[in-house]
Amino acid sequence: MRLDFTKMHGLGNDFVVIDGWEAVPDLTVEQRRRLARRRTGVGCDQLLVLRPADGGGADYAYDVYNADGKPAGQCGNGARCLARYAADRGYAGARQRARAASGEVALELHDDGAVTADMGAPRLEPGDVPFVHRAREVRYELDVGGQECQVAAVSMGNPHAVLAVDAAASAPVHDLGPRIETHPRFPEHANVGFMEIVTPRHIRLRVWERGAGETPACGTGACAAAVAGRVAGELDEAVTVSLPGGDLQVRWAGGAAPVLLRGPAEYAYAGTVEL
Repeated sequence: MRLDFTKMHGLGNDFVVIDGWEAVPDLTVEQRRRLARRRTGVGCDQLLVLRPADGGGADYAYDVYNADGKPAGQCGNGARCLARYAADRGYAGARQRARAASGEVALELHDDGAVTADMGAPRLEPGDVPFVHRAREVRYELDVGGQECQVAAVSMGNPHAVLAVDAAASAPVHDLGPRIETHPRFPEHANVGFMEIVTPRHIRLRVWERGAGETPACGTGACAAAVAGRVAGELDEAVTVSLPGGDLQVRWAGGAAPVLLRGPAEYAYAGTVEL
């Protein structure tokens, strides 16, 4: 099978975009993994497959797969990249609605090259994340191999654990990240954010992504961290999230208000791969 693709990224969080507008390729889990491998494939954090929405109010739909080949419900940086891709190919205009497994996202392209994604309201009830606990709390005690951690549990269409740390640069991302990702209290596994609060309007963040490892940036991770900090009374409505790849802007008024994520969406290159 010969497969055309486009490589895109948001702050270095990179994607292989497959255009399924005419025909959606039937890829196996192993073929997705092969595409994602950096030394022997194209290399990416997530694979994004754009396809027609098949009814409803959305301009198009998309499927998200992590680097391990398994499906994911949502991807904030990926949604922004797809918005630029869809606009450039005439599938949608500057204001769009796109449908992912977790629901619809409203997107808007700006003249400065940034894209804003309306990620919808966060889900904080443990059963909605999902996270195993009897009732909702601001933070939860989590035993990680005998080490007690305090985590916030947030769903932004995919599950997140957020830990407050003194310094993101020295946080034990590669130690605690995979252990929290696969903790049995996160039955669908979790993305794990390590958040350093600089001021109420600025945080530093590193994210261990479910099925991908640490990435330069994570859009839903930025949203989850901003939500967790605001629920705890530590952050303002508008927050700059500084990740290894650069800055994202997150705004959340609280409650049932949507989380707004603004940041860049850029092309890297296009090509054809033999599977």
